[in-house]
Parts: sequence; C-alpha cells; structure tokens
Amino acid sequence: MTFNGNWKVDRSDNYEKFMEQMGINMVKRKLAAHDNLKITIEQTGDKFNVKENSTFRNLEIDFTLGIPFEYSLADGTELAGSWTMEGAMMKGVFNRKDNGKQLTTTRVVEGDELIQSYNYEGVDAKRIFKKC
Repeated sequence: MTFNGNWKVDRSDNYEKFMEQMGINMVKRKLAAHDNLKITIEQTGDKFNVKENSTFRNLEIDFTLGIPFEYSLADGTELAGSWTMEGAMMKGVFNRKDNGKQLTTTRVVEGDELIQSYNYEGVDAKRIFKKC
C-alpha cells in the first residue's frame, strides 16, 4: 500500500504557528519543533497500524477507515474522529474533546515524501517526512 513504510520528519512549514493556534504553550511548541518524529505505517485493506516514535513519546494506534476512534496529541489534547480515503489522500477529521473545535489532517505520498497537512481554525501547516 502507498502509505506503508518508515517515515522520518524532514521539515515543517508553519508548524509552530499551527501549534500556537491549537493553544500549545511556547515551551512545548519549541520542543515539538525538534521532536525527531518517526512514523511507521502498516496498511492492510482499510485497517491501519501506526507507530509514532519521537523524543517525547512512543505511541501505537490501530484504526479502520471510516470508524471513529479517540486519540491524544503529544501535548495531551484529546481528539475523537476518523480517517477516510479520498482518492490517494488520507483525510482525518477530528474534534477536540475540550472545546469541540475541528482539526483536519491529510496525508499524501509524493515520491519518497509523506506530506502531512493540518488545518485548525484557519491556520494551515505541513510536516514533510522522508521514507527511511
């Protein structure tokens, strides 16, 4: 499957501003900007296993496309929502449990890069991962 593999964060675009909009304090934003995040994605049909390893935490989640699940961001923000496929793009729509506001995330593979895009309250950001 297209998303399968090991991915390491290479660069970010507007990520700190996005985290600020999310309400993440400055210290956590500075740390998160240098988290050395690695993602391992294994897809079997519509089921995904995602392992996130960073300087700050290790996490493993399993989900099925279209089926809602709960997830916590590294800063402790709790979300509920689901991932779907729109053509070759994964799209995640999640609502924050603390304020009900929506976070939208997409993942698309272009060449040897996984581009993960975020939108929260009008602020867009990207994290670009290289296949390793």
